[in-house]
Amino acid sequence: MLSDQDRAERFLSLTGLTPEELRASLGEPSTLGAVMDFLCAHEPDLLGAADALDVQPEMLVAAQRKLGA
Repeated sequence: MLSDQDRAERFLSLTGLTPEELRASLGEPSTLGAVMDFLCAHEPDLLGAADALDVQPEMLVAAQRKLGA
């Protein structure tokens, strides 16, 4: 998420989090859900994250659904 500067700035701007706050809260389900919702809401972000993680985009969408359940 934070490796792409434009994506990171958009996410931090939308959430009001600082990079330090985001890193510190990544283990929290609400933060993970917010990150996944953000990525899945914008296809270029989803594809970029999937590529960076070397996974299929569908895996990220499935993870988002599990977090939202």
